[in-house]
Amino acid sequence: GLGSFSMSDLESCSMSGLGSFSTMACWLSVCVLTSSLCSQYVRASCDTEPSALFDLMTQQWGLKVPNLLISVTGGAKNFNINPRLKNLFSGGLVTAAQSTGAWIITGGCHAGVMKHVGEAVRDFSDSEIVLIGIATWGIVHNRRALLRAGSILITRYETCDTGLCCLDNNHTHFILVDDGTHGRYGVEIPLRARLEKYISEQTMEKEGTAIKIPIVCVVLEGGPGTLDTIYNAMYNNTPCVIVEGSGRVADVIAQVADLSPSRITISLVKEKLQNLFLDTYSSFTEEQVIMWTKKVRPYHRHRAPSAVPLTPILSPNKPPCYHTLQTSHSTDHRGRDNWDYQLKLAVSWNRPDIAETQIFTDDWKWKPSDLYPSLMVSLIEDKPSFVKLFLDRGVTLTEFVTSDHLTHLYNSTDQHSLIHSKLEREASLDPSLSSKDCYILLRHVSSVLQELLGDSTEPLYPEKRSLAGLACSKILKSLSKEEDDTITKEDMLSLANLYEERAAGVFNECYRNDERRAELLLVRVSPRWGQFTTLELADEAQGQLFMSQGGVQAYLTKTWWGKLSVDNGFLQVILCMLLFPLIYSGLVTFRCVSAQSCLWKLLGFFNAPVVKFYYNVVSYIGFLWLFAYVIMSDFQTYPSWKEYLLYIWVFSLLSEEIRQVWIPIATQYFSQFWNQADMLALVFFIVGLIYIFLFSRLVHKDTVYLGRVFLSVDFMIFTFGIMHIFAVSRVLGPKMIILRRMIKDVFFFLFLLAIWIVSYGVAKQSILVINETRLHWIFRNVLYEPYLALFGQIPTAVDGLNFDSTKCSENGTVPSLPKCVFNDGSGNALFPEWLTIILTCLYILFANILLLNLLIAMLSYTFGDVESHADQVWKFYCFGLIREYNERPSAPPPFILFSHLYLLFKNLFCRNDMKHHKSFREYTLCAHTHNIQENLVKDTAER
Repeated sequence: GLGSFSMSDLESCSMSGLGSFSTMACWLSVCVLTSSLCSQYVRASCDTEPSALFDLMTQQWGLKVPNLLISVTGGAKNFNINPRLKNLFSGGLVTAAQSTGAWIITGGCHAGVMKHVGEAVRDFSDSEIVLIGIATWGIVHNRRALLRAGSILITRYETCDTGLCCLDNNHTHFILVDDGTHGRYGVEIPLRARLEKYISEQTMEKEGTAIKIPIVCVVLEGGPGTLDTIYNAMYNNTPCVIVEGSGRVADVIAQVADLSPSRITISLVKEKLQNLFLDTYSSFTEEQVIMWTKKVRPYHRHRAPSAVPLTPILSPNKPPCYHTLQTSHSTDHRGRDNWDYQLKLAVSWNRPDIAETQIFTDDWKWKPSDLYPSLMVSLIEDKPSFVKLFLDRGVTLTEFVTSDHLTHLYNSTDQHSLIHSKLEREASLDPSLSSKDCYILLRHVSSVLQELLGDSTEPLYPEKRSLAGLACSKILKSLSKEEDDTITKEDMLSLANLYEERAAGVFNECYRNDERRAELLLVRVSPRWGQFTTLELADEAQGQLFMSQGGVQAYLTKTWWGKLSVDNGFLQVILCMLLFPLIYSGLVTFRCVSAQSCLWKLLGFFNAPVVKFYYNVVSYIGFLWLFAYVIMSDFQTYPSWKEYLLYIWVFSLLSEEIRQVWIPIATQYFSQFWNQADMLALVFFIVGLIYIFLFSRLVHKDTVYLGRVFLSVDFMIFTFGIMHIFAVSRVLGPKMIILRRMIKDVFFFLFLLAIWIVSYGVAKQSILVINETRLHWIFRNVLYEPYLALFGQIPTAVDGLNFDSTKCSENGTVPSLPKCVFNDGSGNALFPEWLTIILTCLYILFANILLLNLLIAMLSYTFGDVESHADQVWKFYCFGLIREYNERPSAPPPFILFSHLYLLFKNLFCRNDMKHHKSFREYTLCAHTHNIQENLVKDTAER
């Protein structure tokens, strides 16, 4: 058969055997035409089975099974067509093919209607369209060029204007039908008819639903042969679209299509033929006219009972697929089956406009459950317009989205997508599933969500979710970090921002209706989203827009002040911190206006995050003062009490970091920049202590100094940590964010700068000094000196006039002196001064002027970019600071050790979980709120 031939079959065709022929296909190749298009072709026998050709096209050529088959027929010779009508025809044809995934079949030659179709595909299509030409082998011009040795699969074919048929260079595939004759036209017509009928009997599989491939015949101009084609199409129940105004047979049929059979007389057909065929009319015999009259009549005696009426209409608004759908009422589909069939076709073609105007009419009442199969196909094939249409027609997702439907949807995701690869990986790791039966279950979806959200999400689907918008934003942002395709990544981020905007919109609406309950929504724990609250999930999802909403900021401000009133001033709080009895004097006010006990006021004041923050600021400044004093003025062989106090202070900081890691919500602790900086500072301090107390006794006493060096560098890291305190300031906070962004720019700029420094430094060193082997001097000359040149310290060695043999070592034997430049031994430099001076000037020009100005431009752009939304970013980062001090014990370091001992004792002996951050996590809401939510969901589902 054709679908299983081997290379030996290809070789069976000889160059001299143009007249000989076997019953099977004997050639398969790639035809490179005069255009850049590379087309595939096959030479086939006229009695080849259509099934073999179909297998060839779908299996070996790799064509997808079409959703629609458009057979274009008409005039085989060149003819003129009205430009407006040509644009109408081209636009409608291409629109139908692109929107439905259709195959277009023509005669394949570079003439007549086939040429017009090729030009339409070339000029109007914005994506690849399958355009198949079925032509007679015996009429193909230069067909010897298509015969090559079997090992050569690519050949060049040139088109020309001869009497024979030249293959059209806009077709993608060709089937060349051979019956052993030469110069005989029409050989391909029977095979083409059988192939089209065979394709129309095949089915498209759409999620378990089999739909027969519809076919439509489009007629443009044409002669007697075209009339035969239309006649055969009518017998096969194929809809025919006649392009009225294109001339000859098309116009004859269009002008008599609306007449009754009795009015279509021989004299009328003669008149039409004489008017439309002009010069060729005289060659028609009486018998031909009689036969054509019978074929023109819509209901002559040879017509099949279920023949399809002719449709003389074609426009971009009503392309061929429109007429195929319009004429799909046949004996195979009656009643509901017919409407379902039409809807499946419309979904397959992705034409919601046709479904809305032609299917969802008053002629048939649709139940929501009738739309479920098509909705499933629309979701899987990513057709949002149809999903919206179905929702408008009464489909409710709460009823449609069952566990089975969800499982089917996840198993039907694109196999090349990132989310499918993650789900497939989880399924392959499931020990309960065999390697051959890798089926995605909802528990695998929960595992992937756990990976993306950073916490457990099982069981996810049995209950309603209130954090869906922020959760979707978090998932999409996490996936975008792993997506390689830039366009897909941008689409993910855009959709993530859209979900965040909707979540913010929902919260703002709730806040306008009831501020108190809206605040409760922010801190309500969702068991199905990893015990996250709305605020915590917004923080995980980097929801800067959500965090900047007025309602969220109002709640965070209340949390920052604790039980204190937000109207208290800075000086009032500071005075009460210094003299706490002033708390009872009314200097500071509390949110609760009712009379409270003295102990309640005392605890309420000292547990307020703002008070904790001020105490910790004072404590941290004191710690830095003590640290600086010890390493500069009191670093003794035997530690003093000040040094021991420093160690205790650092230990209290370490214990606080351990507490933050230990609490239940600390899964993202190490992803925070300031936490990383704190841990780095503590690690440096511990390494310094190891050198001071351990290595000095086990290795060498000089390691004490090395430990002091570690502590000195560690002081810088601790000092940088004070910038974290500035984040609470509305003035300095945004500047800290801008500074962090600028540091990233400088980091990447250094890579570009390093190219110039290294290139100049190596060239300068190799010209000036011969065979320098001391690494520290190589580093100074190659990297350090060119770097200092950026700030105006120009290297003097490049000028021979500055050479001084007393300030260098001739052979590099003096460690403290650089090696002398290349000289004659008597104080005269021999290196090419002109070259080193030019290199230095070029280096200064590019590095100091161009690169540094580039850095200034980069920093200016970053400043402008961040400044435009710095307030939003600052509000987002403030949440982390507020949560940190809301959870932190009241006492500052080093007194915080007592709080840690109390919490440790409580956790170990009282068996009571540490419940910090209580104000950020409310596990229950009032029953009235819950009932309102359930009723709202129920009403929405009913609507």
